[in-house]
Amino acid sequence: MADSSTQSITIDAAPAQVAAVICDFPSYPEWTEAVRDVEVVEEYEDGYASQVRFTIDAGVMADEYVLAYEYAEDLTRIEWHLVAPSKMQRSQRGSYDLVAGAGGGTTVTYTLEVELSVGMLGMFRRKAERMIMDTALKQLKRRVEAPGSVQ
Repeated sequence: MADSSTQSITIDAAPAQVAAVICDFPSYPEWTEAVRDVEVVEEYEDGYASQVRFTIDAGVMADEYVLAYEYAEDLTRIEWHLVAPSKMQRSQRGSYDLVAGAGGGTTVTYTLEVELSVGMLGMFRRKAERMIMDTALKQLKRRVEAPGSVQ
C-alpha cells in the first residue's frame, strides 16, 4: 500500500519561472543529485513532455522508470504517475502545486505517493520519503533562484 507525503517550500520567483524549471526535464541531471539521465519519450502537441524516462542513483536506491505527465492549463499544477512498475517501484503518483504569494514568491507544494517493490519498515520509508522530498524542494529552490536561471 502506498502512503502519501506532502511538503512545501517558498521560492523567490513567479510561478511561471518555477514551472519552467520543473518542465525542463533534460536539465535535471545538472541540478538534481540523484538523477543520472533523463529522456523525454513523448511530447504533447504544445511541446510539453507527456512521458519522461528517468535513471536515478541515490546510493541505496538505483532505478529506471517512465513517468506520464499532465499539466494544468496555467501550469500551476503539474502531476505525474508511473507508467509501468520498475525494479524498485510498484506505483508512483505525484504533483507540484504552485501558488503565487502576495510578496511575489511562489509556494510550491510537493505531494508524492510511492509503493515500493521492495519491503521497507514504515518508519524507515517515511524518513526516506521526507529526506527525498526535502532534498528535491531545496534543489528546485536553488535552481530557480540561481543567477541566470530561467526567467
